[in-house]
Amino acid sequence: MKLLFALLVGLSLFAGQAQAQAKTDRADEKGFVQLFDGKSLAGWKLVKGRGPGYVIKDNTIVCPLDGGGNLYTEKEYANFVFRFEFKTEPGGNNGVGIRAPLEGDAAYVGMEIQVLDDGHEKYKGKIKSEQHHGSVYDVIPARTGYLKPAGEWNSEEIMANGSRIRVTLNGVVILDADLSLVKEAEVLKKHPGLKNKTGHIGFLGHGSLVEFRNIRIKSLP
Repeated sequence: MKLLFALLVGLSLFAGQAQAQAKTDRADEKGFVQLFDGKSLAGWKLVKGRGPGYVIKDNTIVCPLDGGGNLYTEKEYANFVFRFEFKTEPGGNNGVGIRAPLEGDAAYVGMEIQVLDDGHEKYKGKIKSEQHHGSVYDVIPARTGYLKPAGEWNSEEIMANGSRIRVTLNGVVILDADLSLVKEAEVLKKHPGLKNKTGHIGFLGHGSLVEFRNIRIKSLP
């Protein structure tokens, strides 16, 4: 009887904790809207696609090995919190374009937040610090060491609020930068998109297998 009572108490406490966590999770998602319905690319626009572009599989947007290109939101966003989950093949390479126009290279005419399995052997000693995962590509480096192994799902949040860009990977802030502090004339000339106030958000496929799911956004004032 005592054992049964202890088990019932334990289950009750677990249920209470689970309910509290669910409430916290719901509160944390307040104001977010889904950008992907799990069945189609409604609300998205493929620009400069290659091969099959992007395909839908098991509620996931897949950039296949023979596909890719730039898959942009039809809407433009200025200040926002963008959340998604992703996984890559070993050495996988993609990117998230933000405040980007539909034409041109988003890494320069907008901004690219790098998506890269940067711990792979083929990148060792061959990429710059500002090319690692989570970096504002070619401009501001992110902290490394927080990616899960290739083939496992990662969760990421990109916040753009005025000149502040923050990237959180698997619960760890790996980049928190103020774009207004980028003063180098050469960098600003090469990356005019750093000054963009609004633009599209998109996945920037480079012909390697990368998958995305649970894609949602919250606009900020």
